[in-house]
Amino acid sequence: MPSSDISQALIQAVTEAADRRQPLQLCGSGSKDFLGRTPSGTSLDLTGHRGVINYEPRELVITVRAGTRLAELEALLAAEGHMLPFEPPHFGPAATLGGTAACGLSGPRRPYAGALRDFVLGVTLINGRGERLRFGGEVMKNVAGYDLSRLMVGAMGTLGVLLDVSMKVLPLPEVERTLVQECDELQAIERMNRLAGSPLPLTAAAFDGLKLFLRLAGSEQGVAAAQTQLGGEVLPDGERFWHRVRELEHPFFGNDRPLWRLSVAPGSPPLALPGKQFIDWGGAQRWLVTDQSAERVRERAIQHGGHAQLFRGGERTGEVNHPLAGPLLRLHQQLKQAFDPKGIFNPGRLYAGF
Repeated sequence: MPSSDISQALIQAVTEAADRRQPLQLCGSGSKDFLGRTPSGTSLDLTGHRGVINYEPRELVITVRAGTRLAELEALLAAEGHMLPFEPPHFGPAATLGGTAACGLSGPRRPYAGALRDFVLGVTLINGRGERLRFGGEVMKNVAGYDLSRLMVGAMGTLGVLLDVSMKVLPLPEVERTLVQECDELQAIERMNRLAGSPLPLTAAAFDGLKLFLRLAGSEQGVAAAQTQLGGEVLPDGERFWHRVRELEHPFFGNDRPLWRLSVAPGSPPLALPGKQFIDWGGAQRWLVTDQSAERVRERAIQHGGHAQLFRGGERTGEVNHPLAGPLLRLHQQLKQAFDPKGIFNPGRLYAGF
């Protein structure tokens, strides 16, 4: 895997931008440029900062520079029988770890293994003063006080330039098998939630409007026993199915209409909203293709204990993320001020005003 440390050049670029109060648009491969609000500022290319800093296969811990390509990282881990447990989407062949962490993205395995944030042990970053800071470490119990390393996950680059990330990895399962059965939406939601509380080796559950898809992973004996208990047909190319769901390549996502991502309580009943829906994360993530107003979509998400994000398409200059309540907004603003006092990092990308 190519390795290159350009941290000093990045520190210099940030310091000069801060002195001039010049906004910076932090750039990786561009695979996730469609997320968030419309970016602005002078481009700062981070892809040259790449490579593995430390990998301890026996300890299941790896530290990687943020510009490292996800595909290369996953290939390295697979060669040792390991994987990124949160199953991150790529959205492009050159996707980087830094962009994935900044966007906080996790795939179908997230409800059963944990989110990206759960596996971050530490980060090194450059703040808005051009200072190099390290938070966390390379062991699970390394946090005293505020866990600032995980704060960077999902911040969309608004708090600093990620230099490297230390993460926990997990062994690859011995086998994976996907079962499929026909049912309606209400039946699918009920079954996904009931199975979530069982000891079955479930690692993904989704409903496409006609069929329920359940992925099992683990030992051959354990998966076979679970398959007998659950019933249903084996999907011949299950790995391909979940790849298409993860990468938004499933036919459901194949249109240019606004795509909403609703995070709700997993047991929420079918959402009474016009448009097409796809359920993932065992009921907790509802994808919605609709031309309905943002107000109506978000109101329905709130009614079911969640929030809504305009994930793709639609008007990107408005608030694409769920608006923050007053106290939470002030907390975000204070964090922005602490890490980036001159407001140079990805201004307006996450929310208008910071």
